[in-house]
Amino acid sequence: MSIQLSEQEELRRQKYHDLKSLGIDPYPAEEFKINANAADIKENYERDKLNYKDISIAGRLMSIRDMGKACFAVIQDATGRVQIYLRKDDVCPGEDKSLYDTVWKKLIDIGDIIGLQGYVFTTKTGEISIHVMQFKLLSKALKPLPIVKTDDTGVSFDEVTDPEFRFRQRYVDLIINPQVRDTFRKRTQLVNSIRQSLNNAGMLEVETPILQSIPGGATARPFITHHNALNMPLYLRIANELYLKRLIVGGFDGVYEFAKDFRNEGMDRTHNPEFTILEFYVAYKDYNWMMTFTEKLLEKAANDLHGKTDVSVGNLTIDFKAPFKRVTMYEAIKEHTGFDISAMNEDDLREVCTKLGIHIEASMGKGKLIDEIFSEKCEGNYIQPTFITDYPVEMSPLTKKHRTAEGLVERFELMINGKEIANAYSELNDPIDQRERFEDQLRLQERGDDEAMFIDHDFLRALEYGMPPTSGIGIGIDRLTMLLTNNVNIQEVLFFPQMRPEAPATAAEVHS
Repeated sequence: MSIQLSEQEELRRQKYHDLKSLGIDPYPAEEFKINANAADIKENYERDKLNYKDISIAGRLMSIRDMGKACFAVIQDATGRVQIYLRKDDVCPGEDKSLYDTVWKKLIDIGDIIGLQGYVFTTKTGEISIHVMQFKLLSKALKPLPIVKTDDTGVSFDEVTDPEFRFRQRYVDLIINPQVRDTFRKRTQLVNSIRQSLNNAGMLEVETPILQSIPGGATARPFITHHNALNMPLYLRIANELYLKRLIVGGFDGVYEFAKDFRNEGMDRTHNPEFTILEFYVAYKDYNWMMTFTEKLLEKAANDLHGKTDVSVGNLTIDFKAPFKRVTMYEAIKEHTGFDISAMNEDDLREVCTKLGIHIEASMGKGKLIDEIFSEKCEGNYIQPTFITDYPVEMSPLTKKHRTAEGLVERFELMINGKEIANAYSELNDPIDQRERFEDQLRLQERGDDEAMFIDHDFLRALEYGMPPTSGIGIGIDRLTMLLTNNVNIQEVLFFPQMRPEAPATAAEVHS
C-alpha cells in the first residue's frame, strides 16, 4: 500500500525535514513550563497588569497576519484564544534573523503547537495581546486544519458542520469548533453535580463487572463474546442493576455507579450501542421517595450548569424546577389514544395496536404491547419533566408489586422533551416472586423475544439472604446531557460515537 498525500501534506512533510536539517526537533521532549492561559489573560490582565510582564504560554496556532518584519497571530489553548504579536527584532535580537525569516515565516504553519514567552499589552484597537519575545515549536502539524474565518463582527464563515467529518475526526472538531468543547465541559460539570448530590446523601460510589456471564438487569439484546481461558460466553453488560442490588444485600445503605452499558440495538438520534447510565440504590426507600429525590437532583444540576432551572432546548424552554408532574401509565394511554387498557388481555391489546396502526410481532407479550402503545402514541407528548407511574406488572420483572393497585408495580419513568430520561422502581425483594417473574421472561424467550431477561440464579440466591426494602433508579447521562446542553443528537454529547467503518479509499487517504 502507498500513501497518497495532498499538496499541503507534501509541503508540510518537507518543512518537517527542513526543520530537522536546521537542528530543530519538530517534537521536542523536554517540558515547556507554562504560567498563564488565554482565559486568565483576557479576564484578569486589566485588573492586575503587573502579573503579566513575564508570561509563558503554549497553544495551537490558529491564524497569522503577516506584516513583513512583524506579524499578528492567534493561538488557542484549552481555555480559549488570544492574539499574539511577533516582531523580528524582538525574537531575533542579534544579527542572525533566520529564526524569524526562515523558521517562523517559512516553516511554521497554522495548526502547529508553539510555546511563547513575553508580556501582555493592549493594542491600539483595544485588544489584549501577547508581545512575544521568544517562541519554540512544540509539535509540527502534518495535516492542515479546515480554516474557519471570522469577520470583525464575530460572524464565522466556512464553518465545519458536516457530521460525518466532525464525529469521525472529533479531535479536529474540538480544535475548530470551541462550542463543542464547551458541551463536553458541561457534561463533566453535570456528572460532578450529580456525584456531589449523591455523596452528600451518604451514598458510596462503586464499580461492578462490565463482562457478565448473564446479561441481567434490563430487557435488551446483548453483545456477546467468548472468554478463551474459561471457554465460556460472556456478555457486555446491558445494566448494572443486579450487581448493585447485591451490594444492598451485603449491607450498604446506598450505592451508585456511573456505568458504561452496551445494547445490541438500533442507532438513532437518541440511541448509541455504548452509553453512560447512572444507577443508584437506596435501602429503606420506595419509588415515592425516589421521585422527590430525583426532581431535586435534576433541579440542582440545571442550576449548577445554567444558574437557573429554565433551560433552552431547541425552540422550547424546559423548566427543571421541582416538583415535576405525575401521571399514571394507564391515564397517559387513555388521554392520548382514547383507549382504557387497564383491564385488557393480550388479545385485546393486539386489537388496540392494530386500530392504532402500531406494528407488532408475534413474540410480543402483554408488557411489550403496552410498551409499544405508550412509546408510539404517548411518550412524545411529555415535554416538561413528567413522572409516568404505576406500570403493568408484565412490563417490570424486577419491580415490587403495587401496594394498592392489583396488576401494577411501583415503577416510574421520567419523561422530558418526549423521551425517557430515567427509570426507577420500588425494588422487588421477594425471591419467590422474583423467580416467578424470571420464569415468565424465560417463556417470552421461548416465544422468540430476544430482549427478554435471563434467569440469574446467583441474584436469586442473594435475595434469599434478604434484601431490605429498596428503591433504585437508572438515569441516562447522555440524554440528560443532550437536554442540558441544547443538543438534539446523542452523537453531539459523545466524544467518539459509534459509526460505520470509513470507506476504504478517499482523497488524500490510504490507497492500494
